[in-house]
Amino acid sequence: MQDLRITMVQSDIAWEQTLKNLDNFGRKLEPMNKAQDIVVLPEMFATGFTMNVKKFAEDMNGTVPEWMRKIAATLNCVITGSFIYRNDDVFYNRLVWMRPDGSYETYDKKHLFRFGNEHNFFTAGTDKIIIELKGWNICPMICYDLRFPAWAKNTYANDRFLYDVLIYIANWPEARKHHWEILLKARAVENLCYVVGVNRVGRDGRGTSHSGNSMIISPKGKMMGSFEENNEAITTVLLDTDQLIQYRKKFNVALDWDNFLLQ
Repeated sequence: MQDLRITMVQSDIAWEQTLKNLDNFGRKLEPMNKAQDIVVLPEMFATGFTMNVKKFAEDMNGTVPEWMRKIAATLNCVITGSFIYRNDDVFYNRLVWMRPDGSYETYDKKHLFRFGNEHNFFTAGTDKIIIELKGWNICPMICYDLRFPAWAKNTYANDRFLYDVLIYIANWPEARKHHWEILLKARAVENLCYVVGVNRVGRDGRGTSHSGNSMIISPKGKMMGSFEENNEAITTVLLDTDQLIQYRKKFNVALDWDNFLLQ
């Protein structure tokens, strides 16, 4: 494993204005150097958390994935965020893990936010993914997934952990920002991993306010990088390989984890 540089982009999102948002994020990322390994954008970064799926859904050759291909190649790093994906008449809140060479992985949001009627417009995904980068195993998830620890549960077998980093991209409301911070810290501590949470700021077209509170949490539950509330900003944090390995050796509660299977 090599040290991993993760760049978080905390930004407002113009409601249902795909081209405006892509231009905005492009301008934000343009001055960046090529030192980062991953750029993390918020959930549904091109449209906001809209349920207007028929109008804004795309396939993997659409405007949003193509923009991600271009940015990943330009910055020579992975870029990840989600968009509305369409497969015939079925819609998914799809996270894309886009590599510089144009290859990609996808994760479809498992837990749909029924309090925002997401379950009435989208279909839930069924599989989580683990992606390798520079020797790290990374598990990306989306927003409401954060509230379901069994779905994110790390495993340990033959002296190996299933993953080393959890990433959550979100449109998490300001009204429950304290839940966001508590749950991110809990996922880090209970899974002996780094946790990255990237949230948007601003008021969306549904009248919901978002304060951001994006952060990276260490396996000890300590905040390593964060933003001021309600501010657009970009920051890069180095995830230290040796710190992770040493802490896992010193306090390996994974040896006593309960074994279970999701039904």
